[in-house]
Amino acid sequence: MVDTLTLGVVAFIYIIVILWLGYLGYKRTKQEEDFLVAGRKIHPVILALSYGATFISTSAIVGFGGVAAQLGMGLIWLTVLNIGIGIFLAFVIFGKKTREIGHRIKAVTFPDLLGRIYRSSFMQSVTGLIILVGMPLYTAAILIGGARFIETTLNIQYDLALIGFCVIVALYVILGGIIAVMYSDALQGAIMLIGMILLLVLTYNILGPVTDVNAELTAMAPLVPEGLQNAGMTGWTSFPETGSSIWLTMVTTIILGVGIGVLAQPQLVVRFMTVRNNKALNRAVFVGGPFILVMTGVAFTVGAVSNVYFYRNYGEIATTVAGNVDSIIPLFINDAMPELFVVVFMLALLAAAMSTLSSLFHTMGTSAGYDIWNNIKHSRLSRLWENGNEKPKESIQATVKTSFRASQIGTGVMIVISVIIAYLLPGDIIARATAMFFGLCAAAFLPALVYALYSKRPPFALAAKISLAVGAITWFLWTAFVHIKESSALGICNALFGRDALLGMPWQVVDPLIIALPLSAASLLIVLVVERTWKSSAEAEPS
Repeated sequence: MVDTLTLGVVAFIYIIVILWLGYLGYKRTKQEEDFLVAGRKIHPVILALSYGATFISTSAIVGFGGVAAQLGMGLIWLTVLNIGIGIFLAFVIFGKKTREIGHRIKAVTFPDLLGRIYRSSFMQSVTGLIILVGMPLYTAAILIGGARFIETTLNIQYDLALIGFCVIVALYVILGGIIAVMYSDALQGAIMLIGMILLLVLTYNILGPVTDVNAELTAMAPLVPEGLQNAGMTGWTSFPETGSSIWLTMVTTIILGVGIGVLAQPQLVVRFMTVRNNKALNRAVFVGGPFILVMTGVAFTVGAVSNVYFYRNYGEIATTVAGNVDSIIPLFINDAMPELFVVVFMLALLAAAMSTLSSLFHTMGTSAGYDIWNNIKHSRLSRLWENGNEKPKESIQATVKTSFRASQIGTGVMIVISVIIAYLLPGDIIARATAMFFGLCAAAFLPALVYALYSKRPPFALAAKISLAVGAITWFLWTAFVHIKESSALGICNALFGRDALLGMPWQVVDPLIIALPLSAASLLIVLVVERTWKSSAEAEPS
């Protein structure tokens, strides 16, 4: 094991470099647009690494890597969706339209994009509100993953690791805005890429040839715990039984929940508006695709084959030895890897956590300061101005300028809230919190976003409002009253109805996304059909 002093020195140097990048961002943040969308002139390589580093966090490396150790290599299908949907579809199809429209209407945040397209302060404010309600859970889970690894590796008290980790990220986000975030993301993404490639190579160097290790893992199928066998798990190299509870969890929550949810992630969508042209997005695909392949593919593969290592050395599978799925990858690294690699992986994991955290902090801050506070203030003054009062005109301009400060204050407030939530969350939460937030965003935002980007006529705001409301409300209701992992933990259903979930199996393991997203899309289509039918009838009536 590398001594704590060496790890501490390396971590200190890394933090100094990150803060220096934050300072560069601060120096280059001259106006509101710089803080929010980096002046719309980010290099495509920085975009790709920032997008990938934001997407891939401790949830993928530690959280989902641990889930792969528990449930097997079926999670590789998530890698396929991440590349096909999260990179190719997101950049080439959604990204180009987002950039073109965002530049044309001068949108600077995801809620601002929807609000301006629909000409609706409601869409902007409510989208920002959903972000503020849902994102702190995801943020807190990332905080926990980073702090736990710092605690284990550097032998630092958990409270100190959590607060210190948070303060460092907060410094460069609040001061440097998205320029500092994306500069640091690029460095962190490069460190993550190197770390994960080395992890894959060293894992098979320790365990043996790929085919032999995979054959050994296949032969370990009888060691699957009885509870998982009864739930449909057939082994670590095979997919669960179709229709079983584990199959439903893996497909609906992990693969589809995260794979589809990436398209409507506010912290990712806004990055498409930071580049000059579509050519930059095309170039970014060739960096982003391999990055996601390595990051997720390695994490899921190493997580699964760690069972071979633990069984050889301890006579038990990974979950039994570690006791907690979020502890499997850190334990495997510290126990199996060479001393020097522990330093590299520590940096990779810190980079993964910090890159995602910085983007989440920035998104929550701009949602609070720009999309909610400033939007409400701007709307009130606009109404006075439209009624003939000339004084508010100057106030409106001043309010727009002060949104920069409001966003900084909003970032600080949301950071404090995220830290408080991190103290309240239970263990084994990293992967679950990620899937929850991704699912919420898809259910609430995706139909309205698709309609906004691809409508050939001015989009009908009422349809988008109803779709957003139906998606979000359905997701929250299914989470609180049906999906057993959340409904039992929240206790609302039990308090009201005397049981943990209103519906039995298999509905208890069907992810809220599978119910909420179709309803959200259907409600949008129904309102559009009704609206167009009404308009056609009105036009057909004789005057």
